[in-house]
Order: sequence, then C-alpha cells, then structure tokens
Amino acid sequence: MIKLFSSGKEPKTQRRPLFTAQDKANISWFSKTYLKEKVPWLGAVMVMILAQGFAYQQFVSLTEDGLRVIFDKGEVTGLIGVCAMVMAIFSVRAILSYAVPRISVWLASDAVYKMRRDLIDHIMILDLAYFEKTKSGELILRLVNQAQDLSEFIGQTTVNAIRDAVTLIIVSGYLMWKSPILFMSVIIVLPIVAVVVRRISHRIKEVQTSAENAMGNYMSGIEEMSNGMRTVKISNQEPFERQRLKTATLDIKSLTIRLQAVQALMSPTLDILAAIIYILIIGLGGYMALSNDFNMDGASIIAFMIGMALIFDPARRLSFFFVRLQANLIVLESLRGLYNELPTITNAPDAKAEFDPSGDIKLTDVRFRYANDHPLFDELNMTFEGGKVTAIVGATGSGKTTILSLIARLYDVSAGTVTIGHEPVNKLRIDKLRQSFSVVAQDIVIFNNSIWENIRYVRPDASDEQIWRAAELVGIDALIRERGDAPLGPKGSQLSGGQKQRIAIARAFLRSAPILILDEATSALDQRTEEKVRQAIGELSEDKTTILVAHRLSTVTHADKIYVLDEGRVVEEGTHAELMANKKLYASMFSAQRSSYGQ
Repeated sequence: MIKLFSSGKEPKTQRRPLFTAQDKANISWFSKTYLKEKVPWLGAVMVMILAQGFAYQQFVSLTEDGLRVIFDKGEVTGLIGVCAMVMAIFSVRAILSYAVPRISVWLASDAVYKMRRDLIDHIMILDLAYFEKTKSGELILRLVNQAQDLSEFIGQTTVNAIRDAVTLIIVSGYLMWKSPILFMSVIIVLPIVAVVVRRISHRIKEVQTSAENAMGNYMSGIEEMSNGMRTVKISNQEPFERQRLKTATLDIKSLTIRLQAVQALMSPTLDILAAIIYILIIGLGGYMALSNDFNMDGASIIAFMIGMALIFDPARRLSFFFVRLQANLIVLESLRGLYNELPTITNAPDAKAEFDPSGDIKLTDVRFRYANDHPLFDELNMTFEGGKVTAIVGATGSGKTTILSLIARLYDVSAGTVTIGHEPVNKLRIDKLRQSFSVVAQDIVIFNNSIWENIRYVRPDASDEQIWRAAELVGIDALIRERGDAPLGPKGSQLSGGQKQRIAIARAFLRSAPILILDEATSALDQRTEEKVRQAIGELSEDKTTILVAHRLSTVTHADKIYVLDEGRVVEEGTHAELMANKKLYASMFSAQRSSYGQ
C-alpha cells in the first residue's frame, strides 16, 4: 500500500513546501527565457479568461432572475429576455473557449520549440565524453517525450487551470456577496482539499522521477536491441533480449500503477467533500429560506447551488492540476538539467583561426587517461610529418584511435602538448581545427537517405561533378545509379560493410581537407576492392598529411613512417623495411598476419 500521510514520526515530510527552491528557479528560468517576449499575448489570453469567468458569474445571476420571473412574476417576456441573455453569454464564452486554447497552444509550442532548439545547440557543443557515458534513450526521452509533455502541460493544462482559478475566484466572490454566512459555512471543507493535494503531490514527485528513469532505460534498451539485432540473431540471444525488455516494461507498469494509485485518491476524496458541501447548502440554505431572518428565497438557494456546482468542478480540476504540476516540475528539472552539462573542450580566450595545417603534427610528452586510475599515455612522443603518410599500428587497446582523438581535440591531454605547424591545438579555434581534417573512421555514420546524399553530407555545397568524381574514385558510382534515390535503411542496414566504408572514403575525397585521417579505412574490403581503394587513397593523400591507423599491416607497407604501439607506448618506429629488418614486434605481427592470409 502506498503511504501518503505521515504517522507523526516524519515532521520534515509535513513541512515540505509545494514548490522547492529549485522548482521556483526552474519556473523562473523558463518564464524569463521563453515566455517573457510573449507577455502581450499572455495578457490577451488573461483578458479572455477573465471574460469567461464573468460569463459564469452572470449566468448564476441571470438564473436567479429567471427563477424569480417564473416563481414570482410569471412574465413570459421577462423569461424570454433572461434566456436570450444566457444564450448571448454562453455564445461569448464559446467563442473565447475556442480562441484561448488556440492562442495558448501556439504560445506554448513556440516556447518549447525554442527550448528544444537551444537544447540541441547546447548538446552539439558537449564533449564526446558526454555522449560516450550518456544513454541515447535518455536524450531521446528528454528532447522528444519530455519536451512534448511540457508543451501540452503549459499550452493546455496550465491555461485551463488559470481559467478554472479565475472562474473559482469570480463566482466565489459573487456567492460570498450574495450570502456570506452560507458561503463561509460551505467552504470550511476547502482546507481539507489543500491538505490532500499537498500530501499527494509530494508522493507523485517521487514516483514520477522513478517513472522517468524507467522510461529512459526502456528506450535505451530498445535502441541497443535494435542496433545489435544482427548479433542477437546470430548468437540466438532473443530469449535474453526478450526477458530484458519485458523486465523493463514490468518496471514501467509497476510505476504507472503506483502513480495512478496515488492520483486516484484525489477523486473519491473530492466526491465526499462535494457531498458535504451540497448537504450544507440544502440543509443550511433551506433553513435560511424558511426563516424570516435571512434575505434568502428558493430562487437564491437554487442559484447558490448552481454557483457552487460551477465552482466545484473547476476546484476539482484545479486540484488535479497541482497533482500534474508535480510531475511536470520533474520534467522541467530534467530538461533544464541538460544545461548543467558543460563542455570542457572549449575555445581558449585567445584562440587562433589561422594556422598551417600542412605543418608537422607533434605529440610532445603527452599524458592522457580515460580514468584516474588507468593512465593510457605517459610522456608519449610522436611526429607526423607534413605532406607524408604516417601509420600507427598495434594491438587492440594500445591507444591508436585515442591518438587521433587527441589530434582532433576530441579530448584534451592531461599534460604535454599536441601541435600542428608549431601551434598547440588547444590554442586553435575548434571549428577551424576540425575543418582541416578529412576522416574515415571505424564507426561510419550512414543516414537513412540515398547514397548520393550520404556522400554530400560532408560538403552540402558540392557540385554534382565533384560528388560523381568522389564516388567513381572508390567504385561506388555503379551502385548509386542502381539504387537512385532509394534510402539505405536505418544506419545503412541495406548496405554491406564494404559499401559503407566506400561511402566514408568518398566523403573524404569530397571534403579533401589538408589532413587525412584513415582509421581502419579498408578493414571491411576484400583484397581486390581494397587495391582499388588504396590507389584512390594514394591519389587523395598526395600533398596531404596522412595518418593511417590499421590493424591489417599489409595496408601500411607504403607509409613513410610507421609507429608501433604497445599498451600506450611507442615500442618501434621506422619504415616497413626497417621494421622488418629489426625482427621485433612489427615483424612478428606482419609475419603472423601473412601466414593467416595464406601468403
């Protein structure tokens, strides 16, 4: 059973405010950032909401007049006039009921659109490390589900709550003016509503936080399963994935039931309170109508009861609004929390836009570690001569790809320097630095678009002739003609590994930056295709500083210099011939691979 009310041993829980300091800060941030410029429109919405509230008050007043026309005067013309006025009032309210949500949804959608836009801009400047430690399902949950939930809450739920609050205030004020004694007698139960709402709201916050986390884990699980379906099928792990996702859905189910159980307590409580209110009106109001000491009659009592009915439903909805508010405060905190993630890779105050990308690239006494207790590089020294081809080889985990990340400043070194043309990379503007690279990486990003558009991705302004030239150089032009504009499926699922790599290499041709980075660029190609691509890469790398990372050593024999890494240390360096003559690690690796290929 869900515990809502404390037993007296939890005084701190009872004293918790409805809005924490963080809640107030989040609301203030959203209002000042995304709603401040909409103040005139918000003012117009408020005027229309006030008009709706006065329409209800006039309805109660006209109802009382109409009843007196029927009971006292018996005038048909007067009754017709009252009915006409009621129709006019509700026509105005109907028009406003159409206009208010249309305007408010537009305001909220625009505000949330701008927030999404800003969040996207912020996410784009975050470090690679953030994306490596954050589940993609969590980002999807925030930018898609939570942002949309917030938009609907602000544009519909909140505006409806303001309308209900205005109706409650205006009609209550009128009823109090008509009969202060009767009104004060029936609203004595309203503080109970406030207590119930407060108790339930705190519990909803706790459950909602758990529910959001469970949903994020579930979405991440689906994405991981979808991306790894090939491995799942080959290894016959469908039962494991099925159970993993079922467990996640069970968590969501349990939290949803718990959340609903808390929310469900509101309705019966309010129903009991409504019954008490109507009993008080009938009993006390009837007594006042029968007594000569009060200026009340049957028309007044019926009108009063109608008025209470008109304010009780808004009061009920308003109480549910505060329940939903707690859930959306969690959403707002989650969205704003993205701004707490700050990039560490940023431009220096005196960052330079001009440098010589054709100069030597040097790593001098570089220290780097992914984790404090696991250093990868300790005083690493390497030189990649400008205009030449330098290869990096070594076992998996020796740090080959990390060196490329340090050169492109995806990470900053712990100590030492990385320079290009004698300029430290951390003193260069990040955009200018990375524009100097053409990269063919292991993790090839293929979009669900045509091959043509996938190649053009790196240079949207490229001409058709330039794109065809890049495609022809890697031998993928025939496939472009065959497939046309057909999309490639999610993450290029309709392509082979070799076809994906050729698209990546074609991108490098199209970009044609002064520094070429090839990270396992031909690992998915057969030998005949590899030879063709190697010729193309040879043409591409002319007069460029080329850094080649490869596991297959046959692809680096032409390099001007080869570095051999072992556990983050350079253990050998030289040309292919020199390293083979040394008969050390490189020679043994090359011989082992040649034997495995049957050469």
